[in-house]
Amino acid sequence: MSCIGREYMEEKIPYVACVVHPLFTYRGDELVDYIPGVSTIRNADHPTFTYGDGRQVLPGVLEERGDELVDYIPGVSTIRIADLPSLTHGDGRLVLPGVLEGISSVSKKAQYLLFTTFHELEAEAIDAIKANLPIPVYHIGPAISYLELEEKNASITNSNNGVNYLQWLDSQPPYSVLYISMGSFLWVSNAQMDEIIGGIRDSGVRCLWVSRGETGQFKDCNDDMSLVVPWCDQLKVLCHSSIGAFWTHCGWNSTLEAVFAGVPMLTFPIFWDQVPISKHIVEDWKIGWKVKKDVGVVTRSEISELVKRFMDNKSDEMNATRQRAKELQKSSQMTHLLQYCKRWAI
Repeated sequence: MSCIGREYMEEKIPYVACVVHPLFTYRGDELVDYIPGVSTIRNADHPTFTYGDGRQVLPGVLEERGDELVDYIPGVSTIRIADLPSLTHGDGRLVLPGVLEGISSVSKKAQYLLFTTFHELEAEAIDAIKANLPIPVYHIGPAISYLELEEKNASITNSNNGVNYLQWLDSQPPYSVLYISMGSFLWVSNAQMDEIIGGIRDSGVRCLWVSRGETGQFKDCNDDMSLVVPWCDQLKVLCHSSIGAFWTHCGWNSTLEAVFAGVPMLTFPIFWDQVPISKHIVEDWKIGWKVKKDVGVVTRSEISELVKRFMDNKSDEMNATRQRAKELQKSSQMTHLLQYCKRWAI
């Protein structure tokens, strides 16, 4: 990375105005030694653990202290230890100091800080960071491909069986389908996956399931009530009228897409920032329920009952959850509209 910076200084490469790099890509600081740097962060809770008192949040065994509350992190509402990023407890404590040191090194060299979020979603965190950093901080809205939603979908099929998943969704009643995606690089145990698959089937709920890895466990899942695909255009799916809920691992991009689409979420966080994002969805924004336990396997019967309740469109509780999701959707889409207008104004 540093050789690129040296070539820039020696004018061997075209003029570069600045480098935009993720704050968590630590080698970005090698470039910003030579070229002005702009650090990007997904959700605003990340740096509060660095700029606040993150180094003090180093509890021991999660089973023993998971329900203890932490209320001293600037911009973060009171949170259980179990809901902190996974690197702040258990074995994650061993690598956390190095992670924080790397983040601090990059952030000190950045000239601007960008968040791919919007103020209504994380107002307290954004305001706290602005108050504690000497550089400009901007929230630029969710970075999702919403302008592509109107493209034709005729060629979108499941490569395994030739089924057009959008046409399959067209044939389902409104708000009747549970969309399931567990992310692309973190997995749950085989035992837990068996319980999830069994629980979903027992619930009798329609589902569209994206499985990017081995599909052997799903051999009985393609029927009139369910469809398993290796990939889909997630934003198009979430915005489809048949989707009633989203079972998610709580990745930030997936969360923003669900907020944009106004879809309630069942959360199953696996690692790192997914854990506090789940807490946001369930406790702060109140647009979802948590499936995953702090420790242990969630059983087939527990999953089945929870899914049935969550997908009950006659439930007052679910109608209230869906209404809150729609209200947050309005704020998200208004942010995108303002971005679009600013782009044309330029």
